[in-house]
Amino acid sequence: MTIKTWSTPVAPEESRPVPCALCGGEHFKPHLNCEGFAFVRCARCGLVQMNPQPLFKAIASRYQEGHGNDYLSYELANEAGFLRLQELALADAGFDEIESALKNRQTQPKVLDIGCATGALLVNLRNRLWACTGVEISPSAEYARRERNLDVRSLPLEENHFPGSSFDLVLASHLIEHLNNPALFVEEVYRILAPGGYFLVTTPNISGFQARLFKGRWRSAIFDHLYLFSVKTLSALLAEKGFAIERVRTWGGLAAGTAPAAVKYIADRAAKRFGWGDVMLIRSIKKVRLAD
Repeated sequence: MTIKTWSTPVAPEESRPVPCALCGGEHFKPHLNCEGFAFVRCARCGLVQMNPQPLFKAIASRYQEGHGNDYLSYELANEAGFLRLQELALADAGFDEIESALKNRQTQPKVLDIGCATGALLVNLRNRLWACTGVEISPSAEYARRERNLDVRSLPLEENHFPGSSFDLVLASHLIEHLNNPALFVEEVYRILAPGGYFLVTTPNISGFQARLFKGRWRSAIFDHLYLFSVKTLSALLAEKGFAIERVRTWGGLAAGTAPAAVKYIADRAAKRFGWGDVMLIRSIKKVRLAD
């Protein structure tokens, strides 16, 4: 399954230096040199990030109409492929087990899909009797509301001011790497999750085989990704914000077209078995802290 990653052209944008989102460090070492931009690595904790970073206003404009790219058309053209990948990821996360546990609580389970695009996954979950809400800042939000009658909010997560403990499950697929402040984002997810609620995060894996092989030419080392997490750094961020890690899965050994089919098959199986995959999913659960 081949899906083109959305990537806006490298362009001059207002930016500013930021401390490390994981440990607050301010010392960085060069890590990946790409065409027209670069990533650095925190000298203290190892988190890879773009630094200086463009401001949120510039980032949000990349996904709006009139930017020179039709993001909604891109999402619709790839919708079936994206949905299939999300379904496979949920299976890896043990979604049936999660769903069964939540439905045993005798109340309708509530899910929030952050970066829900056209809402295709939410439609599936609604058909499984979930109460569904989405967050999407691109024009795809209006499509999801109009064409699918979904409750999709067009503001960034923190600006929606959802009540605390509102959701039983929060999904964030290929989103956290785009955010200026992933630590604040994870804090907000913790706040709006009910005790014992689940947080599933899917993102590129910089500790995977492809990232190590291709370096600055890695397909996820793109202008639109502000952070490139490893299993170690993302797990550390989640744990710091109060989550217990329950499951880690990775997949993707070689990208389509980079090797003969037989070689790709072997690489994909090995990557998944040994945790070297190009993409990772971390299933975590909200621990109850005394202060909560």
